[in-house]
Amino acid sequence: MSRAAAAIGSLPPATGALALDTYRMSMRFGNFTALDSVSLKVAPGTVHALLGENGAGKSTLVKCVAGFQRPSEGSILIDGREQAIDNPVVARALGIGMVYQHFTLAPGMTVAENLLLAGGQLPAVINWRAKRDELKAFLAHTPFRLDLDARPSELAAGEKQKLELLKQLYLRPRLLILDEPTSVLTPQEADEVLGQVREFARSGRCTVLIITHKFREVMAYADDVTVLRRGKAVHTTSVAASDPARLAQAMVGDAAAARPESLGMEEKVPPAHSGRASVAINYVAPVVSLEIGGLQVMGDRGTLAVRDLSLAVAAGEILGIAGVSGNGQRELVEALVGQRGRAAGTVRVNGQPYAATREENHRLKVRSLPEEPLRNACVGDLSVAENMALRDFDRPPLCAGGRLQFGHWRSRARAWITDYGIKTQGENAPIRSLSGGNVQRAVLARELHGEINVLIAANPVFGLDFAAVKEIHIRLRGVAQQGGAVLLVSEDLDELLELADRIVVMSEGRIVFETSAADAERHVLGAHMGGGHHQPAAGGVV
Repeated sequence: MSRAAAAIGSLPPATGALALDTYRMSMRFGNFTALDSVSLKVAPGTVHALLGENGAGKSTLVKCVAGFQRPSEGSILIDGREQAIDNPVVARALGIGMVYQHFTLAPGMTVAENLLLAGGQLPAVINWRAKRDELKAFLAHTPFRLDLDARPSELAAGEKQKLELLKQLYLRPRLLILDEPTSVLTPQEADEVLGQVREFARSGRCTVLIITHKFREVMAYADDVTVLRRGKAVHTTSVAASDPARLAQAMVGDAAAARPESLGMEEKVPPAHSGRASVAINYVAPVVSLEIGGLQVMGDRGTLAVRDLSLAVAAGEILGIAGVSGNGQRELVEALVGQRGRAAGTVRVNGQPYAATREENHRLKVRSLPEEPLRNACVGDLSVAENMALRDFDRPPLCAGGRLQFGHWRSRARAWITDYGIKTQGENAPIRSLSGGNVQRAVLARELHGEINVLIAANPVFGLDFAAVKEIHIRLRGVAQQGGAVLLVSEDLDELLELADRIVVMSEGRIVFETSAADAERHVLGAHMGGGHHQPAAGGVV
């Protein structure tokens, strides 16, 4: 045990919300500076949000506070006293708990066992009757009700996130760190979790430091907010004295990027393109570009993941598919792009049968932006130029007289690197050497080249920073403006409300609800996403 831990162990444990300060804290990894002299003040009993693009230093900062990393310079103060947080054990002794973006549950253990395991220091023999009584008493004072005998495999995503939060609350933390805690929750579940977290803070039981990329959550639930940019704390303010436009400007350092309509703050945002408007004004029946009828797709466990799904997407329309992860969206996309077989049903593009072959993709002008593009749309060891040529390497001008024209590959790649602002060491660099946002830009350049009838996009901005999200959204709108049909699958409801003309909700492999985006209401969408309603909706074009 370190001297710091021993010293903490000799003192009576403090209770209640703590005050956190970092003073000129820096963190370096070789020549890279992840944190650059960051001074942060988090008042006790408040919810303090951290905003910033990918790589801004948010995760590094909280890992230093939680004891997973030691800062290269600077200090961490708890209640005004400097503390050396050598490891997570010391952090726990100080009352610091952290809920991670990805689940850390023991899948083979019950809810009760997961809660006890979080506390550590278990006796050799557990008095289960006494422990169950203790856990029931604990749950009686929380808003979340979970079956103590259930296992994580039996829980929905929202219930798993609640269990992660309960694991920390069971330990009565004085500082609770949340890393993107609502990424797998329905809107109602997100509001429930964040509302309760805010109440914990306001009651004086704990202080909350939350990493989020959703401006709506900051404005609704945080007291104060700090924006990090390139490792520096560039803006700290009370939420009441700020707005999304100012926060966005601080994040990217570009006033032009701070248009409120690009921030996911509006409940209903009219589409930027004119597909639906022209239908309403001219009374012309829309041209259906993508039509799916009675589609059935098997999942990895040998059961149907997509069940008799039917929908249609019109030319110039963005159709959004909402739903909590694990309800068949991944299998649907894989079946549409040819990565998974179809058990039954039909798919037609511009009235013609579509089996997602390479020849059909070219002839019918179908493109895709899959989730995790480095894994699903690229060959990591091939160069940027070679990956950009995967669609048409065997067609003129990239191939002439049966000979591959590598000079054309490289010159086109250089042009696209410039046009799409791809940060790379050059067109010959392996694509796996690029950041996630730049891999996605490279895939965009390839997939959006030429005329497009149908674009299938699955969580196209997941994990990307603010600037990359804005750029990709603009390009998706551009496809629709040029008359392409866009099928947008996203777990981010704000993204769908911003981009889509029409939104359908997918639950347990079926389309269970449909609405125009202009008439969409978050709580209604959330109820269907959470499985509250299961009347199938007829697919079609509104």
